[in-house]
Amino acid sequence: MNQEQLVNLLKEVIYPNFEKDIVTFGFVKEMLVEGDSVAVRVEIPSASPDVAEEIRNSITQKLKAQGIQRINLDIKQPKPQEQKPQSTKNLAPQIKNFVMVSSGKGGVGKSTTSVNLAIALAMQGKKVALLDADIYGPNTPRMLGLEKNKPEVDSKLKKLIPLQAFGIEMISMGVLYDEGQSLIWRGPMIIRAIEQMLSDVLWGDLDIMVIDMPPGTGDAQLTLAQSVPVTAGISVSTPQKVALDDGARALDMFLKLKIPVAGIIENMSGFICPSCGEEYDIFGKGTTEEVAKKFNTKTLAQIPIEPIVREGGDNGKPIVYFKPDSKSAKEYLKAAKELWEFIEEVNAKKLADNSAIQPVDNGKSACNS
Repeated sequence: MNQEQLVNLLKEVIYPNFEKDIVTFGFVKEMLVEGDSVAVRVEIPSASPDVAEEIRNSITQKLKAQGIQRINLDIKQPKPQEQKPQSTKNLAPQIKNFVMVSSGKGGVGKSTTSVNLAIALAMQGKKVALLDADIYGPNTPRMLGLEKNKPEVDSKLKKLIPLQAFGIEMISMGVLYDEGQSLIWRGPMIIRAIEQMLSDVLWGDLDIMVIDMPPGTGDAQLTLAQSVPVTAGISVSTPQKVALDDGARALDMFLKLKIPVAGIIENMSGFICPSCGEEYDIFGKGTTEEVAKKFNTKTLAQIPIEPIVREGGDNGKPIVYFKPDSKSAKEYLKAAKELWEFIEEVNAKKLADNSAIQPVDNGKSACNS
């Protein structure tokens, strides 16, 4: 084996949970080939022993498959105490506030809400990030017109540089993997991916991060609550009772995770005819008010069905940015203003307390402990 062959072999070693290899990332610092001996020094940004072990096993197996038996592999990584201690519950301390946008079920417009809410906050002068934590169904890249883009790597800090659009920073599995590729992952891989998207991305000094969660109340939601101090939670629901039932579960999750509830976004709340401008309550309207009262919160916005919302999402032209005078855009802008007022109240009164959520062992939920 020569030096060029070794480089090509190391390009087959993918950094765990990301699409790029350790050579492209710049993590390989030294390589030496002498006869049947190979020495490699790798420096990675993650302090996780699991990440280091996965890289070590991959390199070792590939070298042995080429007949190399004498392997000197040095993988350097930060010591756990060099990163933010887990007790601080903040893997991204440069971000002041975190908002978890959740839903009890899929298909209620949660990603559309997250994208337009994040842009609305930026339009109101806030420094904003959008984290697409919906690992299985990452839609935000297309909604922002970034589905063909790939993030670059900071050569010094060895961290991913988030993509930018419409005044916000964004990262998503949708820009780390090939378009249309399925991720058939178990819970631990989801947990690790979310943690890495928080700690291994070069986020700026930001006022707020909007987190687009996958539907449900599982591993991803609990991981977020254990990883960052979530300032506020928003539940997205449509007016139908079956959606409201699941939306109530999302609100109940916020309470159990000790996340202050900013309110409910009632999506698909009426239909606005593009021809005549008349509004029809085809799915109902205002039904979230009863649920909001039950959980001592309010309906932040009622977003109607407008064809331009769907068109904007498909074409990477969010309605709040391109059609700010539309009824939907005005509702998002109102929701963003009320959300920020709620966040200021939470911070002033120190109401957020998800730091009390403890890690989960043996498959037991902290919510039920």
